[in-house]
Amino acid sequence: MCAKLGLLTLGLVFSVCAGCAINPITGDEDLMLYPEEQDIAIGRKYAPKVEKSLDGRIDNNDVQKYIDRVGQRIARASHRPDLEYHFIAVKNESVNALAVPGGHIFILKGMLEKLTTEAQLAALLGHEVAHVVARDSMAALSRKQALDVLLIGAMFGGAPAEAVRGASATRLFLDLRYSREDEYEADLAGLDYMVAAGYDPRGAIELIKTLEDENAVRPLEFFSTHPSPKNRRAYMMARIQARYHGLATLKVGEEAYREQVLQRLTRKKSK
Repeated sequence: MCAKLGLLTLGLVFSVCAGCAINPITGDEDLMLYPEEQDIAIGRKYAPKVEKSLDGRIDNNDVQKYIDRVGQRIARASHRPDLEYHFIAVKNESVNALAVPGGHIFILKGMLEKLTTEAQLAALLGHEVAHVVARDSMAALSRKQALDVLLIGAMFGGAPAEAVRGASATRLFLDLRYSREDEYEADLAGLDYMVAAGYDPRGAIELIKTLEDENAVRPLEFFSTHPSPKNRRAYMMARIQARYHGLATLKVGEEAYREQVLQRLTRKKSK
């Protein structure tokens, strides 16, 4: 019996190890137990539930169009411009943003209110687009599933989507944590995307500094698994100096962001 269980577990380990995909950002193989079409199916099914859990979308079409316009500009500069992206501003007051598989990216109202320029928004959306491109949510689910296999010696029976089914599925995406390496790669790829889209890369440094100041007042979910703000600023500044030093002035968009987002959110509050 023990021998059979050992062989079964060994077979499961080999099955897990065989499931890999190339990360378009790094060119490396990542553990991946889900075919890419599952990203789209899972995103379509659970993005509306995640949106509802985040108090629904902000009721201002101009804000939504503006954020989507900036996001689509970033997406076109990414490693996967062919994907269908959806950028949605939601009412939740937390200072956070997140990506659901299949290109559904949510930016929370609390985060929007902390930004001051379009370049900072581009940096934030670039970071989330990088998570979509690298399939980091699906990789995190794959690591979780692989761990389950190694711990209990049994893999999910049926389609991969079963790993996220049930009433707790929405909570799973809200609570999903990327690895520090995932965050590091998303920072740098997002920086590259925003510059390729025409935005001043200093917006990324300003974003980290703004959120670092806010984090000193109260812990932010956005920093829960990220590298320390000091380290993030250091390696992003190194990338800027190495690749983008001396570039002609790129877009900052302070006035545009104030008019298109901040003033509209303020008017909404005052009503």
